[in-house]
Amino acid sequence: MPMQTIPPAQSVDWLRLWRLVQQSSISTNSLLRHFGSPTVALAATPSEWRALGLSSARAERLASWQYGDDPELAREMAEGVAADLAWCEAPGQLLLTLHHPDYPPLLREIDDPPPLLFLKGDASILHLPQLAVVGTRHPSLTGRSDAEAFAGELARAGLIITSGMARGVDAAAHQGAVRSGGRTVAVLGTGADRPYPRENTRLYQGIVQAGGLIVSEFLPGTQPLAMHFPRRNRLISGLSLGVLVVEAAPESGSLITARLAAEQGRMVWALPGSRHNVQAQGCLRLIREGVTAVTEVQQILGDLPPMLGVLREQATRPSRETPGPEVSRELRLVLDALGQGPRHPDWLISALGRPPAAILRALSQLEIAGLIASVPGGYERVP
Repeated sequence: MPMQTIPPAQSVDWLRLWRLVQQSSISTNSLLRHFGSPTVALAATPSEWRALGLSSARAERLASWQYGDDPELAREMAEGVAADLAWCEAPGQLLLTLHHPDYPPLLREIDDPPPLLFLKGDASILHLPQLAVVGTRHPSLTGRSDAEAFAGELARAGLIITSGMARGVDAAAHQGAVRSGGRTVAVLGTGADRPYPRENTRLYQGIVQAGGLIVSEFLPGTQPLAMHFPRRNRLISGLSLGVLVVEAAPESGSLITARLAAEQGRMVWALPGSRHNVQAQGCLRLIREGVTAVTEVQQILGDLPPMLGVLREQATRPSRETPGPEVSRELRLVLDALGQGPRHPDWLISALGRPPAAILRALSQLEIAGLIASVPGGYERVP
């Protein structure tokens, strides 16, 4: 279902506020919590902004804009907001704000949610279950192959693959999802109109053409700055049910994503590697610290059902009617095999004679649809 668009009149104050605070999510969220809306925040006094902890420089920007005594700032605000609106109103592009009903529910729950999301592609996939695959920009051949293979299998299982479109593991994960016929979300540390690095321009285009989505909290035209990428990482983990780290050096930014995921209550997995491979040291450290080591996609799929329940509770519950004719035979087989008492996945695998991955995929999809529930001992149909 297409997402609701925001009327331009409602978008303007969000964009004005975002520009005045120089794209600071912490400042914007503080203002929104206190004043309730961008419109009220923009009408506040500079002293009120300072009382909330905003810097004097940002309070002075507010005063200069309100009084119109800084021609350069006035021009930046007028021309910049007009350009932002033009980008957001182009076909296939969209602005979502924190107060919009279509804002991703999992992302809204993190400590510092992005107040604005600039989207390019199919925004509806934000409400499908996502799993992040991240890792080093300089993977080994094995690491690159593992990233593409795991992402492809997870995408075939019905998950949206989310990553940061960096070179290396991120790019391989996006490619694996697309090549498997799945879809993927690329979260950028630049404006959503700026593929970065430039070598991934074709990948950026391919993600959109394959029904995927480009996401950024930064204004269109924003250039890559080092401080943007740790901020981007909280979106990657915040959008996802969990994070798989494929390869990571001890100081890799992927470890930041893993830490954020754990803080956000998400699952974290890591692929073990050779102790002689520096790009495996970060994953080995995560495993020593208690992160789940995985060598097969089925392990991840087996861990996901509890998180799928969290997603379903936070999103609008879909209809629980019996699936129509378009539902696959696989789903019908599993649904028909479940009664009101719990059935363990191992029992279903044995009883139906189907591969474990097929059964776990069907269980995940049926739980997302609200037709079954995870209970002690396995799964049962929802009355």
